[in-house]
Amino acid sequence: MEQLGSAPIGIFDSGIGGLTVAHAIKSILPNEQLIYFGDTAHLPYGDKSTAAIQAYSIKIADLLIQHGCKVIVIACNSASAAAYDLLQEYAASRAKIINVIDPMVDAVVNSDNPGKIGVIGTRRTIATSIYKHKLTEKRKELSVSELATPLLVPMIEEGFVDDRISHDVIGQYLSNMSLKEISTLVLGCTHYPLIKKEINDYYDNSVEVLDSSVVTANHLKRYLEQNNLINTDSSQSSDHFYVSDFTDSFEASAKYFFGEPVRLELHRLWE
Repeated sequence: MEQLGSAPIGIFDSGIGGLTVAHAIKSILPNEQLIYFGDTAHLPYGDKSTAAIQAYSIKIADLLIQHGCKVIVIACNSASAAAYDLLQEYAASRAKIINVIDPMVDAVVNSDNPGKIGVIGTRRTIATSIYKHKLTEKRKELSVSELATPLLVPMIEEGFVDDRISHDVIGQYLSNMSLKEISTLVLGCTHYPLIKKEINDYYDNSVEVLDSSVVTANHLKRYLEQNNLINTDSSQSSDHFYVSDFTDSFEASAKYFFGEPVRLELHRLWE
């Protein structure tokens, strides 16, 4: 892949939640220019068919490739499960495709003693059993329990974080018998890094809590280093954050998920 290190990194999600991944990437790769696309016109992907998610993903990948992105990060578990293989084929040599599931799987299977593993995510992600399948495919002896936690995304998006409501909801889910005696907890949704501290507090830091934003960002950094694609120029172009539909609430959420003010640019791909 003969692309310059100064080329941007593309990131996309069904909405704003993938900005947790963008924030983690920016934190460890501050010189990289980011081009983010949130498909807010079609969120959430969790209730869409595989064919629909694939169609949306191809259209978005096309936009990011047109912007010259050297890597495209699928910052969405639903799109990672439904469209990763297709996007790899579609992008071919034009851009490297990274999803948020495989780096997490590698992080778990390469750890010395992950113990019993719990996975929490949206109904769609858990219904696919993609984490359990991929983890046990690589290490058959792993014990993996998955639990759908559908209230967490709307709770986070409504701003109920680190308060009595969030403590109660998180406690209800994590006390489920299926997660009893776990040693590792995989956060299988890009919203969940925003409640990682509360989850750690619930377990009194006795469980290793892995969130895909940090794991994916570290995976991306290793890939860029190994392929001489790190941008060493600190005066790179400004980041761009596109959405397919715009409301003021999206901009407020973007600031919340990215950790600093974000100016969203409307880009209607489907007109």
